[in-house]
Amino acid sequence: MNLKINSLKKIDGVFGRLACLVAKASVKPRKDPDFIPKASSEKIKILVIRPGGIGDAALLYPALRVLREFFKNAQVDLLAEKRNAGVLMSCPYVDRVFLYDFRPPIDLFKAVRTNYDIVIDTEQWHRLSAVFSYLTKAPIRVGFSTNERGGLFSHPVSYSHDDYEVRSFFNLVSAITGEKYDFDENEPFINLDLGLISKMEPKVMGFRKGRRALIGVFSGATIPERRWGIVNFAQVSKRLSREGIGTVVVGGSSEVKDSETFEAIAGEDNVLNLAGKTSLLETAAIISKLDLFLSGDTGIMHIAYGVGTPTVSLFGAGIQKKWAPIGSHHVVINKNLFCSPCTRFGYTPKCPYEIKCLKDITINEVKDSALRLLSQLSK
Repeated sequence: MNLKINSLKKIDGVFGRLACLVAKASVKPRKDPDFIPKASSEKIKILVIRPGGIGDAALLYPALRVLREFFKNAQVDLLAEKRNAGVLMSCPYVDRVFLYDFRPPIDLFKAVRTNYDIVIDTEQWHRLSAVFSYLTKAPIRVGFSTNERGGLFSHPVSYSHDDYEVRSFFNLVSAITGEKYDFDENEPFINLDLGLISKMEPKVMGFRKGRRALIGVFSGATIPERRWGIVNFAQVSKRLSREGIGTVVVGGSSEVKDSETFEAIAGEDNVLNLAGKTSLLETAAIISKLDLFLSGDTGIMHIAYGVGTPTVSLFGAGIQKKWAPIGSHHVVINKNLFCSPCTRFGYTPKCPYEIKCLKDITINEVKDSALRLLSQLSK
C-alpha cells in the first residue's frame, strides 16, 4: 500500500504541473455567470473529491454536513479511493461514492461525464485531483491554492498548516456559501449506524465486566516515522492492567502479527484482540464504546476523535496544530524537538535522528497521561 501511495505521489510530481497546463489550454469549463448557489432549495449536482487516507476522510464529515444542510435538495456525490472509502460509504450527507482507483475506472468515467454544477476538491497539495475537477467543466470549482493547482479553480482557497483540518475543509464550503462554520470539539461528528453499534457492543461489554475502564490501542502506522513501537504500547497496556484497565487492540490484517506480540507482552487475560477481525466501520463502532483511545498520529486516531472517544495521541513528525485531536477530552504528547514537525502535505522524509521525537516518549509518560485523562473524565 505504501509503495502504491509513493508511486502516485511521484506521478503527480512529474506529470502534475504539465497536466495543469495541458488541461487549462485544451478544456473550457462551462460558464454560467448567473449561477450563484444561494438558495438551499436549488436542485443542483455537487461532486466532492477526497483522495488520500482514512484520517482526511474522517475529518471531512463536518464539512459534508454543513454542505448538505445548505444544499438540502442537491445531489452530493463523492469521489474517493479504496483505502478511505470504508469510512465514507455510510456517510448520511452523501448520495453516491465513486472510486477513482477502481479497475477498470468505470466510476471515474461516470463522474467526469456527469454535469456537475459544483466540484469541491479537498486534496491539499497534489495536482491531478485539481486537473480532474477542471475536466468536469463545472462552472464552480473550489479547491486549495497551494501550487499550480490553484489556477484551475474558479474559487481558489488559501491553506494554512496552522489550521485544524476540519476548519480547513469548512473554508472550502464557505467559499461557496459565504457562511462561517465551526463545530463542538468534544462532540461526535461521524455518524455510525445504530444497528452496527448494537451488533458490535456485546464484544466489548463482555470484556468490560469487572474492569474499571477499557482503552483501545492501535499500534500501526503506514509511515515508519510515526511508529512508537508495539512493545511500548504493550507495556503501557500491561501497566494499566494493574489499575484494573483492559485493552482492546484494533487494526487491519497488517497489524495481526503485531497484535499477537502485544498479547504475549501485556497478557492475554488483559487484552481483547480484534486486529484483522473487523471492518473499518465495525472498528469505529467498537471504538465508540471505549473509555479512551491510544494511538500515534494515524487515521484510526481521527476516527476515534470523530466518534467521540477521548484520545491520547503521540505526535512527532506530524503537525500537531493541523492534525491532533482538539478539545478538553484529548491529550497530545509531543516532545516538540527542533526537527519536528517534518511532514508537509503528506510527505514525511526519512528520519536522520532515529525517530527521536517518538523514542523520547516514555512508557510511564503515556500510562500516566491515560490515567489522568480517565480520572478527569470520571469527575
